[in-house]
Amino acid sequence: MTKVVFMGTPDFSVPILRMIHEEGYEVLAVVTQPDRPVGRKRVLTPPPVKAEALRLGLPVIQPERLRGSQELEEIIALAPDIIITAAYGQILPKVLLDAPPLGCINVHASLLPKYRGGAPIHQAILDGEKTTGVTIMYMAEKLDAGDIISQREIAIEESDNTGILFDKLSTIGRDLLKETLPAIIAGTNERIIQDEEQVTFAHNISRDQERIHWEKDARAVFNQVRGLSPWPVAYTTLQGENVKIWSAKMGNTSSNGEPGQVVNINKTSFEVSTGNGTIEILDLQPAGKKRMTAEEYLRGTGSKLSIGDQFE
Repeated sequence: MTKVVFMGTPDFSVPILRMIHEEGYEVLAVVTQPDRPVGRKRVLTPPPVKAEALRLGLPVIQPERLRGSQELEEIIALAPDIIITAAYGQILPKVLLDAPPLGCINVHASLLPKYRGGAPIHQAILDGEKTTGVTIMYMAEKLDAGDIISQREIAIEESDNTGILFDKLSTIGRDLLKETLPAIIAGTNERIIQDEEQVTFAHNISRDQERIHWEKDARAVFNQVRGLSPWPVAYTTLQGENVKIWSAKMGNTSSNGEPGQVVNINKTSFEVSTGNGTIEILDLQPAGKKRMTAEEYLRGTGSKLSIGDQFE
């Protein structure tokens, strides 16, 4: 029986861990990030992978920092045949990469060499990509630079946001890994060297990327809203207060309004002008309030939002 150490942290990783366990591989340990405070009350919360590992009765290791830690020595001492990672969140040191005889492999949510880094799903939508996918790859010391083993491509639909695509790619990653693992274990898998000339990066989302720049065209703003939903969520300001924009669609109003200006209000939504075209706001969250539909917002604010008001 192949002995596995699994490393992952968010919801994306959970179906992959579950599949490895259900397929009968011997999971020696699950390595994940430490519990973190969550929400306004800062409740200490385990990462989703830890919750799943405990449900499955698997031992959990949670190093704050892997490199140079006692936990690193514990993982190596387990002597796994293979280490499988999926959105773990830390770089693996060379001593760990070199430890398992079958190597360390990663389930990465892009079609490498495109979008190496920690936010490939966000960035694909932000950039207006029409397709994305999952890569099963060998891990190397350089970020997401190892040899490609297998890939699967899917279309990015107009209705997809990061949350929806996250779930789709998690399922695809699970299925592709299930199909690919037997060949890896048998040593019959492909190894395709990445083309360094085609490399792009998807770094973790910065605060500036979250702010809507209304001077961009409507398509870019639409992609920003759906690319950052449901986390970390795009935002703008109105009358000096932050407003998160959770959901929007391309608008239909022909507008000569200034970028960020409200140009149309109806019962269920309102439209904001961009550098070229308009965006129809569907769900938003004013500062200090819960997320709400545009209809609820308009009903609650009454005449406070007017045509000509300016989002900054």
